[in-house]
Amino acid sequence: MYVQDTIVAQATAPGQAAVAIVRLSGPDAIRILRAIWHPIRARTELLPRRLCLGEIRDPASGAALDRAMAVAMHAPHSLTGEDVAEIQCHGGAYLVRRIVGAAMTLGARLAEPGEFSRRAFLNGRMDLTAAEAVADLVEARGDGALRQALEQMVGALADRVARMRHQLIGVRAHLEAEIDFGDEGIKLPSRDEIAASIAHLIDEMRPLHDSFARGRLMRSGARAAIVGKPNVGKSSIMNLLLGVDRAIVTAIPGTTRDVIEDSVALGPYHLVIQDTAGLRDGGDEVERIGIERALSHAAGADLLIAVFDGASALEADDSRVIEIARGCPGVAILNKRDLAPRLTPAMLRERGVAMPIVPLCALNADGLGALRDELIHALDALVGSNHGETVAVSRERHRAALARALGALEAARGSALGGMPPEIVAVDVAIASDALGSITGEVTSEDVLDSIFREFCIGK
Repeated sequence: MYVQDTIVAQATAPGQAAVAIVRLSGPDAIRILRAIWHPIRARTELLPRRLCLGEIRDPASGAALDRAMAVAMHAPHSLTGEDVAEIQCHGGAYLVRRIVGAAMTLGARLAEPGEFSRRAFLNGRMDLTAAEAVADLVEARGDGALRQALEQMVGALADRVARMRHQLIGVRAHLEAEIDFGDEGIKLPSRDEIAASIAHLIDEMRPLHDSFARGRLMRSGARAAIVGKPNVGKSSIMNLLLGVDRAIVTAIPGTTRDVIEDSVALGPYHLVIQDTAGLRDGGDEVERIGIERALSHAAGADLLIAVFDGASALEADDSRVIEIARGCPGVAILNKRDLAPRLTPAMLRERGVAMPIVPLCALNADGLGALRDELIHALDALVGSNHGETVAVSRERHRAALARALGALEAARGSALGGMPPEIVAVDVAIASDALGSITGEVTSEDVLDSIFREFCIGK
């Protein structure tokens, strides 16, 4: 429930930094600012939207705490649609706590996660998709995720959804007119025309629904599991891709017994790499558990990186890796290219390896550039051609709403073609309209808002 009180929080990341921002929003925001911030020059006015230099003072003792910049933004032309004040102070953690504490003694309340963005939504400053894009911008770990979040923040998804919802409202209006005035000789669209309009909407909506896989990969990153027999160089390859010694590397088979995970940026993509236990028969109980986890992660990965020892002949454990990788997207690596070859790409092809095969020496990084290029190509293929689509949904909430809308429209189209009464068709059209409205927040509930904004950091 929206309570119109005044909230305060640090809007920059916690910890020591050069500069920190303390943000206030609510009816007393500017009053509280004036009580703790005082201009250096006596006649200086705190003009709206203009940074001014002043002194932060403890409201109880009057003691100086810092020299800081301050800005006031009056409602409704502010981030939240309320009066907003910000203090740009030096970034010491203790100093920020003192300033936030001073604001709280003057009546402000510590903001909850996402409460500034939530107030912006409730006051009509942004729709839900734009609010979620703010969180996505903060969490973006690659150019693709950043670009997707920016497009959503400026309204690409909201505009697309609004256009489809507007068309749905038009269809519903014709049905409602038939319900109310069907006996008065008014020319109205036939059932076939209604069904054709709904079919057009379905055709427009389905690609947006189907963009979820692409949007999720861009937003959250793809997962790549490294699989191979023991001592084939999986951990060395992970360290090579990451550029740091993340996984322990020894000559002892079975060193990696659990899944080790880290992430790297590849082109516009964010890739989460998982180093798994070597696949082999036997081993102790702990190693067998590690192998079970390796198989589980391989089954759930978006990509596989299958590693083979180019200096050794194929073994039964290699055949197991080939079977796991069969039909999966990814890259095969023929490691140890610095040694005399006993396994070639042609031999792997004969055994059914269809992935691109990259010869590599993990010890001296020979072939690393080719490996990175092939991984980017594999990610390109996963994301797929957008066929001119510039908008993608990246959250399960969006996908589920579009699925509800599509299901309702399929039912409405069937009812229209079957000559059902307009009341029946209108019910499903209304369900579809409400489902679309839930994406932007035109139709929503407190539970949905709680679920969305609790993912935000404090200060956003």
